[in-house]
Amino acid sequence: MSEIYHPLQILADLLTLQEHFASGGNLGSLKGMTVAWVGDGNNILNSWLMAGLKLGMNMRVANPEGYDIRDFVQADAERFSSESGGQFYQTRDPRDAVRGANVIITDTWAGMGQKEEADERLKKFAGYQVTMKLCEEAAKDWVFLHCLPRQENEVTDEVFYSKRSLVFPEAGNRKWTVMAVFLSLLKGHTPTTPEPRH
Repeated sequence: MSEIYHPLQILADLLTLQEHFASGGNLGSLKGMTVAWVGDGNNILNSWLMAGLKLGMNMRVANPEGYDIRDFVQADAERFSSESGGQFYQTRDPRDAVRGANVIITDTWAGMGQKEEADERLKKFAGYQVTMKLCEEAAKDWVFLHCLPRQENEVTDEVFYSKRSLVFPEAGNRKWTVMAVFLSLLKGHTPTTPEPRH
């Protein structure tokens, strides 16, 4: 995780969606699925743009003015969109972003190192809370993700604790995706440190 990207979180999110949309014992295909992001142009969104668009997913993003996607991330997102066929759309209107979405995601509005900006951010993000009313614009099979920890100003309890919310399986999948990354990195590794003798 860095200020710009958080790839391990997105691996957990993708696994959660594959499990949820699985059918016939096969993991669900994510290509063509529409993901709506409502909130800050942060490291989670950046990682979602990189992964989702590479996989051919449609990414619809709503963030308030001044909390946009970084220019170099946007350039990569546009390139991946044209390469994969996934659509990349930006708006200031959360309803517009959520329209037709299969997945609705938000994250903290004041992340690490931004707590002193919390009051100002709360004002700027007015109208960006994920509510059941907002989710009426989504596809019939919509689900909700949030990487935690969450504040009620970001998403109502009604959405967060609903049957549509996958936040707890998503949190559990962090463990499995981190373990998979470690195994992948250590594949073929031969330890060079001698075993201790007792």
